Amino acid sequence: MSAEHDRVRAVVWRDDALELLDQRLLPGTMSYPRLTTAAEVAQAIRDMVVRGAPAIGIAAAYGVVLAARSRHAEAPDRWRTLIGEDLALLSAARPTAVNLCWALRRMERVIAEAGDEPVERLLAEALAIHQEDIAANRRMARLGAALLGERGAVLTHCNTGSLATGGYGTALGVIRAGYAAGLIERVYADETRPWLQGARLTAWELVQDRIPVTLLADAAAAALMRQGGVRWAIVGADRIAANGDVANKIGTYQLAVAARHHGVRFMVVAPTSTVDVGIASGAAIPIEQRAATELLTLGGQAVAAAGAEVWNPSFDVTPAALVDALVTERGVVLLPNAEKIKRLMGEEARHRPLFDTTDEA
Repeated sequence: MSAEHDRVRAVVWRDDALELLDQRLLPGTMSYPRLTTAAEVAQAIRDMVVRGAPAIGIAAAYGVVLAARSRHAEAPDRWRTLIGEDLALLSAARPTAVNLCWALRRMERVIAEAGDEPVERLLAEALAIHQEDIAANRRMARLGAALLGERGAVLTHCNTGSLATGGYGTALGVIRAGYAAGLIERVYADETRPWLQGARLTAWELVQDRIPVTLLADAAAAALMRQGGVRWAIVGADRIAANGDVANKIGTYQLAVAARHHGVRFMVVAPTSTVDVGIASGAAIPIEQRAATELLTLGGQAVAAAGAEVWNPSFDVTPAALVDALVTERGVVLLPNAEKIKRLMGEEARHRPLFDTTDEA
């Protein structure tokens, strides 16, 4: 796959610090704030400097490295106890993205085994998580592109590219591979209110990579499908339940309903680190509620009547019955359900996660 269609990196470890592309400022400004503490990383995750489930997990892993360096310097004989506070801070930053807790569990296992010099081992693990994510994305890209069939247009929601991952992307990775193979002629991107990740981030990535992109309002997706020409809706996921239900950016559910009505196939692309076998169905997935100001204002200006109340969930849940294909680095699951997810996850499906994700808030 050509590097021509993969120009962006949002998470960078450089000179013993974490640099994150501040996605709140795109597309107007490219800025990489330099973070040196776990508290700064947790705040960056919470404030959506970095977003996208895989990218959040990677950033959190590097946050553990920063925490270990600080705690070990502070108290070499008690650093394992002290670092628990940092792990809790990081895990609470975004409750719906299961990759966050998945990455922290991996780092926690290294903490338990590390000797007197833990930082190097933890950094090696964080770098491995980062590189494994890129490799998984490229494998998913190949598997997903193989499903596309004859040349046509695709529709995507939110941002699932290099900005949301370690590199290349999940759903946008499939789109990159499909375009490179001549199977995609145009990408339609929902603007994705209220943070406009489709307008500010996905359209920006695709323009950077010279892939034709047309932006549309979220509410226009069904009308576009009705016209014909869109063959697939391709999205990512922030958490997938054991029965195949998918939590993703708010607006995904209505996109899946419209796709089924109009005969457009619906693909979810996500690494198996996004699958939470400890949650039986989407009904138990914790859904983050965001601040009312995200809907009441735009660019600092009021856009709603004073006194209006707000319901602002960051995610919704798409039932597995509306998913035609779930693409993971382990393989493709067509028409996912509980039994197929159990086979996909193997041994992991028989054990609860180390973190009790059902208690997140």
